[in-house]
Amino acid sequence: MNPCSGTVTIPVKVRFLSETCPPEKFNYATPGSAGIDLRACMEDAEVLIPPGGRYRFPTGIAVECTMPGVAGFVYSRSGLGTKDGLVVSQGVGVIDPDYRGEILVSLLNTSDQTRTVTRGQRIAQLVFQPVVRAEILPQDSLSDTARGAGGFGHTGTI
Repeated sequence: MNPCSGTVTIPVKVRFLSETCPPEKFNYATPGSAGIDLRACMEDAEVLIPPGGRYRFPTGIAVECTMPGVAGFVYSRSGLGTKDGLVVSQGVGVIDPDYRGEILVSLLNTSDQTRTVTRGQRIAQLVFQPVVRAEILPQDSLSDTARGAGGFGHTGTI
């Protein structure tokens, strides 16, 4: 347990793949941060992303979480998304426990202006979370509920 934040820590092996993003840049911003900052470790000094455009950034790291039942999840940085409109393009990226390649982050520009990302800039955050896998049980029917098969917007608005 981390005494500064009261959170549980797990061992994660990290392979650093780029001198652009050295080990000292791969860290939590504060003792209470939930996510580790991921940085844009591309060769170019900067990348321009037009409105509605996407760009896949290398992060310069590969990870191996050594705790069974835990995976990495790549989330948008709230400030980058709110202020600049740059968000993780698929919503949340999943780093499966058995993946050993470089973590790539695809950013989507949701703003109406071209945005610039510079080499070494913090672009996303990596959070390690437990994963529960489903045991698939094929069925001919499912139990009844008050909602039943009511879809999106079924409950209305108040």
